[in-house]
Amino acid sequence: MKKFLLLFSLFLTSIIYSQTKDFQITGNIMSADDKELLESATVHIERLKDSSIVAYTITDAKGNFKIDASTADSKMKLIVSFIGFKPYAKTIDVKSQNVGTLFLKSANTLDAIVIRSSAPITIKKDTVEFNVKSFKTKADANVEDLLKKLPGVEVDAEGKITVNGKEVNKILVNGKPFFGNDPTITTRNLTKEIIEKIQITDTKTNAQAFSGEDSDGENKTINLTIRKENNKGYFGKVAAGIGTDGRYEYAGLATRFQQSERIGILAGGNNINSPGFSFGNQRLQFGGNNRSFGGGQGIVTSNNYGLNYINVFKKIFEVSGDYFYKNSESDNTSSSNRETFLSNGDSFFRNSKSTSLNESDSHDASIDFEIEVDSTFRIDIESDFNKNINTNNYNSISESLNNDKILTNDSKTNSIAESDRESFDNEINFSKKFGSKGAFIRAEITANVNKSETDDFVKSETNIYGTNPNQIIRDQYSDGSSDRKQFGSEFTYRLPILANKLFLDVAYEYGNIKTKTKRSTFDFNQTTNDYTDFSSLLSTDFEYLNKTKRPSAELEFRNSKWSASAEIAHVSRTLENLDYLRPETNLVRDFNNLEYGFGVRFRKSRTSSYRFRYNFRNGTPNLSQLQPFRDESNPLNIVTGNPTLTPSKTHNIRFGASNFNWQQRTGFWSFANLSYTNDRVVANTFIDPNTLIRETTYANVDGFYSFRAGGSYSATKKWEDFGSLKSEFSVFGNYNKNINFNNGTKYSSKTATISPRLGFDFNWDKILQIRPEYSISFNNNTYDIDSFDDRNFITHNVTIQTATFLPKKLEWRNDVNYNYNSNIADGFQKSAWFWNTSLRYSILKDQGAISIKVYDILNQNTNARRIATEDYVEDSSSTVLNQYAMLSFTWKFNSLGSAGKKFEPGRRGRYRG
Repeated sequence: MKKFLLLFSLFLTSIIYSQTKDFQITGNIMSADDKELLESATVHIERLKDSSIVAYTITDAKGNFKIDASTADSKMKLIVSFIGFKPYAKTIDVKSQNVGTLFLKSANTLDAIVIRSSAPITIKKDTVEFNVKSFKTKADANVEDLLKKLPGVEVDAEGKITVNGKEVNKILVNGKPFFGNDPTITTRNLTKEIIEKIQITDTKTNAQAFSGEDSDGENKTINLTIRKENNKGYFGKVAAGIGTDGRYEYAGLATRFQQSERIGILAGGNNINSPGFSFGNQRLQFGGNNRSFGGGQGIVTSNNYGLNYINVFKKIFEVSGDYFYKNSESDNTSSSNRETFLSNGDSFFRNSKSTSLNESDSHDASIDFEIEVDSTFRIDIESDFNKNINTNNYNSISESLNNDKILTNDSKTNSIAESDRESFDNEINFSKKFGSKGAFIRAEITANVNKSETDDFVKSETNIYGTNPNQIIRDQYSDGSSDRKQFGSEFTYRLPILANKLFLDVAYEYGNIKTKTKRSTFDFNQTTNDYTDFSSLLSTDFEYLNKTKRPSAELEFRNSKWSASAEIAHVSRTLENLDYLRPETNLVRDFNNLEYGFGVRFRKSRTSSYRFRYNFRNGTPNLSQLQPFRDESNPLNIVTGNPTLTPSKTHNIRFGASNFNWQQRTGFWSFANLSYTNDRVVANTFIDPNTLIRETTYANVDGFYSFRAGGSYSATKKWEDFGSLKSEFSVFGNYNKNINFNNGTKYSSKTATISPRLGFDFNWDKILQIRPEYSISFNNNTYDIDSFDDRNFITHNVTIQTATFLPKKLEWRNDVNYNYNSNIADGFQKSAWFWNTSLRYSILKDQGAISIKVYDILNQNTNARRIATEDYVEDSSSTVLNQYAMLSFTWKFNSLGSAGKKFEPGRRGRYRG
């Protein structure tokens, strides 16, 4: 019966589409007043019977447009809209035609007139705005579902969003954060019905936006707007699930909107290694990928609770804050077997097994104040507080064998570690603008305090065999503390050379970091039956100072097409270390270096841009690498710093291009990054062939380079009243040269990887969605040391996501993943299938849903894997989440309106023809 219905549907569809007619509409848009050609005006055609949008485009730099579409209708309505102009509408016959030049009349009072926009897309300066109603989704779609429909926008399985290859690092609701800085909490909880517009722009700080500075263009911000008159009420959802093998999850989120005031609460918990609750299938509902909701390895049980508040007072003062409490417990057992290759052709073996139980409680609070005193003066204040209490019980055993597989050493360790860490970070920013030419002065002050206290009980036994046998038994207690105070300031003055086009920025940065670290270790005394014998060998008492001064000058130019900048800076850094237990290791180092760079960005049109950037930077070695302190806390791995290290010197070149063709619904972006480093700090390890004890220090080496490049091309085809097909092809590659040491022998390794990927997204409206994807990766590794074998291997990955929405109210989703890795040795599993499935049925007038999901339906989930590098091969395994089934109930509520928003006209962008 099901097969018959499917065949009948396909037959009916073929009849319907045999009656459709392809046509093309071309023309030109010009202002009626001064006959200027209008770039980026929106042109769309819609059906007369229901006003549904059939196709749309935007005009090019010379005001021209072209729309290709197909329909069974005989007449359509052509609509043109542009910021600051009255919409133009005309009924046309469905046939290929040139409508000639269409003239738009200016609105009489730009600041007062209200224009209701039905355009699917509007371009305002550097912002692209999408009308949510113009994009079809399933009835209960969330923001993430909606974003996947937008041209140029990609959302991966973890919720990471990119726009033309640029990562989205900030998502706002009505211009304000929603539950901190985690985008997935927003995209997976807000539903389409309450969103009116989606605005995409380059990410800027509050200070940059206020002063009118250009951004680096490397990240994007998405702003979700809710119509002001409907920005009142509440929405949210609650959910709970219970499963086999004792699995469970629960979650709840509620937000109240009262014009400028917003209050939200969030709660959730589970024992299925999820940061939040899922939809009843494998997709996460409450997000949490970027904000840590407690976690660890193995099986994780976590609970999290949050509160968010934001309000604006008289359009001058804004306050926002949030608080999160998280606790988690993780239980993990892991084992590994490693073979390490030495430069002389020998190898040694290490086998280990460990168990850990970790408990964590944390509190996160933040509060931000934004004060706009007037149109020229702004103050931003940010404060963040974190407290984390952690307890870890750890047990391990290990053994090492030499080239002849003769036992050389073994060890066992039992430890209980408790820690209490606090951080308090503060930043205040003052921005003052002068005149109308772009001048400003900005002062930024930061003050951060970090404290920690630790208590460790360690019992260990290390046995060294061979010609000089030794046994090291430790029963110790360590009391540690760390106090880190950081103060920083930055002052910037912008001098306009050409009004609003050419600027000179003069800046000065100062940083002072003072860190006190003390660790007192006591051996157990059999006489006193307590930990009273002080161990100077394993105790530390440091004071570390890091002072930085960085004056700089930057020349910046920008107009409607070009932006360019060149910067030069002098970095003066002083590192000082005081060792109160070992004064002979005291250290003072001064570093003085130049840093410089320049960049160019060209905007060919509103949808096409190119960028190039070069910079030279220095990397200062850290204290542990510089300090000549012999760290013997691990008797089998001893580390000593090198006080003669010099800063690394890195040249970086970056290139990028992107373009979206609204006429053809095609998008393209590409990038290339090249870096070259001299004096890079690397570890230099010597292994005693008799005891296999590792002695590590650090050295500077030259000749590192890395080249990364990639690109993507996508195209979308839409069919009226049927669906759409999006195709995407991307390819990424890298070529790296690294310099390392193996038992004192210096060698280089070169790795080359190229990874093409092909994916499709087919949507049959309200019936079916299929998203297949295939990727293959070619890997080549070569070494200039005879004892290491070159390696070449290929990996394959296939992913298929499906969703069916028949019968009505029933949703069936599947995620199937297959991977194959030829690098896995014979006798080990080279390939694996992973399949999750879920069924969801809507009830309570679509406000509720009952779902059942099965995790790892094939029961093939395993964490056994092999890692092969130039100098070792390791097989490892750890605790994993096994197959389970779960029955869940979800209920959502919403009293917010969903009417379309009115947009406010702004300045015009034109091309004079």
